[in-house]
Amino acid sequence: MAYGDRVLQQGVRGDDVAELQLRLAGFRGTLLDGDFGPGTALQVKAFQRDVMRLSQPSGVVDRATFQAIDAFADRFPIDFRQLRCPCGVCDGFGQGRFKGLYMPGGKGLEQFHRYEYPGVHRLILWAARALFAYREDVKFLFSSGYRCAVENERKGRTTTNHHGKAVDIDTVLPPGMGKREDMERCNAIRGLLVEKANAQIGWLARNRKSLEPADIAPTWVHYDVREYEPAYLRDEFFCRDLAGLNRRLPIGV
Repeated sequence: MAYGDRVLQQGVRGDDVAELQLRLAGFRGTLLDGDFGPGTALQVKAFQRDVMRLSQPSGVVDRATFQAIDAFADRFPIDFRQLRCPCGVCDGFGQGRFKGLYMPGGKGLEQFHRYEYPGVHRLILWAARALFAYREDVKFLFSSGYRCAVENERKGRTTTNHHGKAVDIDTVLPPGMGKREDMERCNAIRGLLVEKANAQIGWLARNRKSLEPADIAPTWVHYDVREYEPAYLRDEFFCRDLAGLNRRLPIGV
């Protein structure tokens, strides 16, 4: 069933549910398993309450809710120019190399998987949109997006999170704000993402969005999906432009 072709509510299953779960990844968040259970209902209610401003959210995705999700996407576009790899060698999103190969000593660990995924994971970008909605008082930009193997080698990096699995989000400082205030604001944003998006600080739990701790990322917010299982890191979850991010084609669950 194509996304948007039927009303979605608790108890239904399908690829369209998985697409809904992805689009609402920044509102609590749940597995992209295509099963509309209690967790997905909470996602929908959070969106209806916090974005649609409904006093009595239903948890049912009707026509008005589908339209509101589309309007939400239009209101918070993603600038893919900020996400492109700066290496000057790849096309901005790697060359699709090294699938199944790992950095020395890191076999089987996604943070060391050398595969250059075909874009940035859609879940992270939809979740970023939710952050932008919750903090409209802050001007955000992506300070780092894709970094291919060539760029990693140049900089001597030892992890591959930015092979499409991570973004770094920075804030534009208002006049007079110093580093200490910037650090405090980034800490507040991390706290918001834990509360609203069900993100974790660190990488202990599987299948949850992860944030680098403040001692690693003091003045920016690093957001990644490296702890997701391979089923949720298939190529079709990645995109390299706005059309790909907003596409309605089935994910397949």
